[in-house]
Amino acid sequence: MTELLAPAGDFERLRFACLYGADAIYFGGQNFSLRANAKNFNLEEIKEATKYAHRLNKKVYITVNIVFHESDFSGLNEYLKYLNDIKVDGIIASDIAVIKRIKALGLTVPICLSTQASTLNKSAIKFWQNLGVTRVVLAREASRDTVSLIKKETDIEVETFIHGAMCTSFSGKCVLSNYTTKRDSNRGGCAQICRWNFAVENKPDLTITPKDLNMVEFIEDQIKIGVDSFKIEGRMRSIYYVATVILAYRRLIDKIKDNTLKEGEKEYYLNVLNRCANRESVPQFYNHLPGVNEQYYSGREELSNQDFLGLVIDYDDKNKIATIEQRNYFAIGDEVQFFAPDIETFNFKINKIYNEAFEEIDVARHPRMIVKLEVPIPLSKDSFMRLKTFDKKDFL
Repeated sequence: MTELLAPAGDFERLRFACLYGADAIYFGGQNFSLRANAKNFNLEEIKEATKYAHRLNKKVYITVNIVFHESDFSGLNEYLKYLNDIKVDGIIASDIAVIKRIKALGLTVPICLSTQASTLNKSAIKFWQNLGVTRVVLAREASRDTVSLIKKETDIEVETFIHGAMCTSFSGKCVLSNYTTKRDSNRGGCAQICRWNFAVENKPDLTITPKDLNMVEFIEDQIKIGVDSFKIEGRMRSIYYVATVILAYRRLIDKIKDNTLKEGEKEYYLNVLNRCANRESVPQFYNHLPGVNEQYYSGREELSNQDFLGLVIDYDDKNKIATIEQRNYFAIGDEVQFFAPDIETFNFKINKIYNEAFEEIDVARHPRMIVKLEVPIPLSKDSFMRLKTFDKKDFL
């Protein structure tokens, strides 16, 4: 089985990741995790989230992946024991100290080597295996040849990133944030300096931002190579982003594996994925070294689109009425799409909008207002409504 691994910054994102097709979820606790600015999970929430995921036959991996300074170890042993006791499916670690402590404490929880370890060769993998690592998350800089060789010549589980943000430094080995803001990027405090614009006298602003990663074009190749887990980046992304990305890759992977992928569907999924983020996305290092087409150099726009229009919170089968929690402006006459894991995405033109009192209105303009639409196709709770920007049939 090829695992699709989704991020979760909080329980709501975890729930949507599970619902929209993830096989496994990774997230961090409130300590020892590299996404300190995410909401993250306290101890009881980790336990409840693990139970919730396991009831759905999903796996849970917990990030304990900061680079530890001496002052960071307080409470680590107790935390590791807790994760082992509640039976999480793996701990993602980058520091040898964490791995050695897991073993010294006699814990049985599987150990996943974080991408922060920048692993790109079989000798390093054998070293980590000797310490007890059972899965390696390869560096984002891994080429096809590297991935293929490691799968052929090692007996370890291999996880690769397939979508999301890239770091301008080698697998996160960055001190720009430390230098400019005194926020330690390798202890969870990255200020994302590489997203800033830098003024250059008498010239356009300089940027050092890599475009996002997108592996739609090479998913089939990685499945054939035998990659065990495909990882999505984005513990701080929205539920709309998580649902859109996970569902796109879920359907793409399933169609590849059962040999039903049609001509043009990859291009369709590329367009879907490129609409839900505010940076362009490319395969980066997989098929060649990044160049002018994989990097922003002199200015860019990262405008958040307004595609996410609403979330279905109820559906009346008898009267064919969908109750929608509004997220962005929409009006009578707009063409929209509904998508969910249990339906094929379909188009819909809004002819009438009702408020909660079932009075007709022309527009939904207030954030999170509750409105009702007459939608003839049944919708499940937690379906999404987005702006129609293109149609799948245009690619087939």
